[in-house]
This record gives sequence, C-alpha cells and structure tokens, in this order.
Amino acid sequence: MRQNILSILALILAAHSAAAQRGGISALPDSTIARIDRAFAVVGGAEAPGCAIGMARDGKVVLTRGYGLANLEQSSPNMPETIFESGSVAKQFTAAATVLLAQDGKLGLDDDIRKYLPEMHDFGKKITIRNLLTHTSGLRDWYELADLEGAPAGLHVHSPASILEIASRQRTLNFEPGAEYLYSNTGYILASVIVERVSGKPFAAFSKERLFAPLNMTHTEWRDDFTKVVKGRATAYTRTARTGWRQDMPFTNVIGSGGLLTTVDDWMVWNAFLDNPAALPSGPALVQSLTTQMVLNNGKRIPYALGISVSSREGMKEISHSGSTGGYRTWLARYPDQRVSIAVMCNAGDGANPTALAQTSLLAVLGRAPNVAVAPVRVRMPVESLRLYEATFVGPTPEGIARFVVRDTVLVQTMPGNRTLVPVGDHRFRAGAAELLFDVRGGKVERMRQLSGMDTTTYVLTKASAPTRAELAAFAGWYTSNELKARLEVVVRDSGLVIKRGAADSLVLRPTIPDTFTSSGGTVQFARDSKGRVDALGIWAGRVRNIRFVRERSSK
Repeated sequence: MRQNILSILALILAAHSAAAQRGGISALPDSTIARIDRAFAVVGGAEAPGCAIGMARDGKVVLTRGYGLANLEQSSPNMPETIFESGSVAKQFTAAATVLLAQDGKLGLDDDIRKYLPEMHDFGKKITIRNLLTHTSGLRDWYELADLEGAPAGLHVHSPASILEIASRQRTLNFEPGAEYLYSNTGYILASVIVERVSGKPFAAFSKERLFAPLNMTHTEWRDDFTKVVKGRATAYTRTARTGWRQDMPFTNVIGSGGLLTTVDDWMVWNAFLDNPAALPSGPALVQSLTTQMVLNNGKRIPYALGISVSSREGMKEISHSGSTGGYRTWLARYPDQRVSIAVMCNAGDGANPTALAQTSLLAVLGRAPNVAVAPVRVRMPVESLRLYEATFVGPTPEGIARFVVRDTVLVQTMPGNRTLVPVGDHRFRAGAAELLFDVRGGKVERMRQLSGMDTTTYVLTKASAPTRAELAAFAGWYTSNELKARLEVVVRDSGLVIKRGAADSLVLRPTIPDTFTSSGGTVQFARDSKGRVDALGIWAGRVRNIRFVRERSSK
C-alpha cells in the first residue's frame, strides 16, 4: 500500500509539473532550465494564466516553453505555439512596413504626414513620418483623448479610422515636432493608415505579403477584427484581490500601435531575421533603418529608433521593446554581442513581468548570478533637519508638481505618487532609480533637481494653495473644447471642487498651487482673463498636455 501511495504521489507531481511547464525545445543544461522554471513559477502557478518563452543563442533556438494556462475555463495550457497579443512590441512591424514603402520609393520617412493625411490640421510645423515612428511628433495620445470624450478604450470599440478622426480635430500639440520624446500610440496608428493609402492595400494584407509570408511567420496576423475566432489564442486575464481572475481582452479594432497576434516561435524567426537580414532583398537596409536612434532638434540622440529601443543593460547592448494591452504582457529583446534573443509573452495581467522574467532567463543562459539590488548608503538625518525640505515645487509644466512632507522620521514625496526618500548626502536623496538634489541658499530651499539617467528636471519652489469655498466658486461653470466632443461641468461640493464628465463620472480636484488642481485623471489648471476672471481650463493627463476647454458665457 505504501508503494502504491508513493506511485500515486509521483504521478500527481508529474502531472502538476507538466501542467506548469510545457516545452517544445530544451537545448540548455538542466540546471539552467530549472533556474528559468523557478522564475516563471511565481507568475501564477499551474492553475493560473501564465507565459511562454522563446530563446535563441548563436542563431539557434535553444528553448521554447510554456507555463500556466492559456484558458482557465477549458484548462488548456500555454505552449510555445500558443498565440498571444503583442501590445506595443507590434510597433517595430508597423515601422518595418513603412520602411519597406520608403525603400520602394513610394514615400519618404521625412515627408510631411499631411501629404498622405490631408485631413490632419496644419500646426505650422511639419510633422514627418519619422516623427510618428519615434514618438517625437508632439501628437497627443489617443487613449487620454478618448477618455476625455467619454469613450475610453475597453468600453467603446475604436478603429484606425476613428483615431484619425480624433487626431484630425486637434489644434495644438504637446510640443514642437522633434523637440522631445513622448510616447504616443496615435503616431503608429496614423502610420498604419499611411501604409494603407500608399500601398493601396489593407494594412494587414500588406504586412502579410511583404513581411510575415516571406519570413515564414505563419502564426502572425493583425487583430483588425476583434470578433474573429483565432484558434490557439490565449485568453488574457487580470486579477484583483476581490474578484480573482477575470477576462481582460482588448476589444478594439485599433492596430498599428499594437494588436499583433503572434507566438514566441514566430518572434524567434523575426529576431533571427534582424540578426541576419538576408531573408529579404532589402533586409540589411531595413534593419539599419529600424535600429538607427532618433536625433532631436537640439542634437540629442535618444534611445528610441523606429519601433525599437536601443540601449544597454548590465553592460550589454540591448535592442528591445515591451508590450501591454488588456491582460497581455510581452517583451522582445536581442543582445547582439552575446548573440542571445529572448521573447516572453504572458496572459496574466497581474503578476507577470515579462521584462524581469526575460532578464532572469538571460542571466541564467549566460551563467551569471542573479541581480541583487544594492540599497543606497543611508545618511542619518534628524527630523528637524528633514523639515527643511517640506515644500511644494513646480516643474517645467503644470503637471510637474512635487510636494514633500515629513512623516514620522522620514521625508516622503506625496506628489506625484507616494514614495519615501532616502538621504544619501548633503541635500541629496534617492527615490528608486532617481536622485533628488535640493539647492539651499541662506538656510532655505530654492529649487529641486531630479536626475533620472541622463536627464535632469528642475523644479522651483512655489506656494501651496488652500482656497476657501468662496474662492472655489470662481471656477464653477461649463467648459467646452473645440478639439474634443466633450463638455465639462465644474461644481463646488462639500468635498471641494469637482469636475463632471457625465451623470455618473466625476473627479474630485485637489488644490496644489494657485489655480491648479490634481485628480486621479491628471492636472487641471485654470486660466484667467485680463480682469482676473476664470475663462478657461487646461488639462494635463499623462501623454496629453494642456488640452484647452473654454468657459461658456452662461451656464446651461
């Protein structure tokens, strides 16, 4: 009987292991595979959504493996051939399609987009196709615009045509084209429309004809109809403590910025082409274009190229992109000097970090020890000294408000977010990967500088605002925009100033500095006329800057 029990337990453990890990190719040492398996085990387990991974080294696929379930209702497992949705990793394929047309002589990457999209507003500065593909166009991201119009993604079905319509109504930009980098999905959707108009073919058909079919990416297609049945597709899920796992599928027909259905096997094929582009007649020139980093108007070179980021990690050159849409999370990267390629796709929106999983897998394949976070050396600082830094600062734009307070025995940044600062030197603090330097003169703080990588953002001391109820009444009224199909009402409630976007949609505005408020939806700054009367408001919300609403002369 004891032997029978042991045999049954062994079968159960074997079945559990098979449900958690399913491999196609495993040409790595057992110890390396075990290390990778342990990393993926934390995603959700054998009875939860999970991931698939593909890895290649020296031009050969050395690992393809699936973890967890592709569908919780059917208990079907994730496999290397399981189809996931790409998220923003799709952008490099949109860029590649555009470059192919440039190589055909049918468009130029430095052409004005209005040559192909005449319905777009003339902003007085040329926006080029290259600007679209490098997130330097200044165009506002459509997600925030749709939210402001009361038609957010996930609750309303959008398409490239509807995004073009929203973009064509815009009359101002976030910044002058080429002056900055600010991620904008709008640019890539417009690029897909340009490909259609120039090629005379549907974007999906052109991509298949010129990219997917020649490269034998047989399981890759654009999700241009979200109602289409796709065999072998993983369902995406997101989990909360209250509800548990729930489906979180991208119910939209928007493509170009995302929306690519594919597998880790096909992404291994794509990365192999990028490493050795002889499979296409113009392959070397195509890869060169995709991986050439953008240069801003001021001469600064940024990591972003055409749909791909070219940077470094752990001293290694990394060519990569991440993706996120609905409950899908993805990562695709190449390390050319190490001749390693990695693709990770997950259908667990909560708990899956494909970037971190890929890095762990990379270190395992290279035989390196796992990274251990090194805590900054903390300088002891009494509470009395910390109170010097209790202040409010404003950055280059109104949404860049930083507020610091002392809680218990530590300095905390309460805006934006909520993070504890670690003192590391004279007037210097660490907050995650950023370093904050306070400039002090005459015993008083005058400004704060935040250093993140190579970038420095300067914040100047400002006065915090605490308006009375009577002062808040000056902001109440109706506001409309000529760029959005939206009408907002600002009212005074017991909770303070509230902005209403419909009967059941309202945001509480918290005062920060004079005439400026924040909410969960972003930053609102009111403007006044020459007589000091409030006559407009501007909204800053992530990838949307200062979209203007004018106050109506009389309430309705």
